[in-house]
Amino acid sequence: MKKKKYANAIEDHYDDLLNLQRWIIASGQRVMILFEGRDAAGKGGVIKAISEPLNPRYTRIVALPKPDEREATQWYFQRYVEHLPAAGELVLFDRSWYNRAGVERVMGYCTDAQYRQFLADCPAFEKLITGDGILLLKYWLAVDQEYQEQRFAERASDPLKRFKISPIDLKAREQYAAYGKARDVMLKATHTPWAPWAVADFNDQKRGRLDVIAHLLKRLPERAAPDKPLKLPKLKEKPATERLVDERLWIPRS
Repeated sequence: MKKKKYANAIEDHYDDLLNLQRWIIASGQRVMILFEGRDAAGKGGVIKAISEPLNPRYTRIVALPKPDEREATQWYFQRYVEHLPAAGELVLFDRSWYNRAGVERVMGYCTDAQYRQFLADCPAFEKLITGDGILLLKYWLAVDQEYQEQRFAERASDPLKRFKISPIDLKAREQYAAYGKARDVMLKATHTPWAPWAVADFNDQKRGRLDVIAHLLKRLPERAAPDKPLKLPKLKEKPATERLVDERLWIPRS
């Protein structure tokens, strides 16, 4: 998709996203969206596209690093629980507890017993949080290896994007098929009526973002939040001008 066409299309969604946020805030809803997928699929890009027009006071992005020594001894879901949304919040997870069914499984960072326990516990965990009223959406972003390699090459050659490639990403490049098998097992075990998965084609990242946004807007309840015009009272005095005691503190005009 061409940049201009994408820019016009994404702007068309901004009003809908803002209306969604107003509804979340006004109704006290708790909404969380998980984004999983292959390396370089475009998780960060779609999260940025969704959060761009929203009020950051009521929108949080969660992208946790690998567990530290203490967290590694906790109940597996424990460190994610503290990031669940409060009333009026939208939380976007850039990877989540599904790390155990993906990178940890494929790269050997968990035991077979831990992996099997996760697949058994995850649906029950998600039933608990959705049963308490949290609205949970889960997206897997799919990308063919050809496009994945193109993005890795672009990142490797661009100093501003090179930081996005981790040592784990380099090791995982040879595990494309293994990640696919792990994904299929994960989807089969954790696709439930209370927390279903949706898979998006991200070979074209711009089109993929638009598809995901359109899909999540349809999945969440369509309810209009109260939007009464706000009438500002007149100021009692003339508008004031910013004055500093020390004028040297102003930054130079560009």
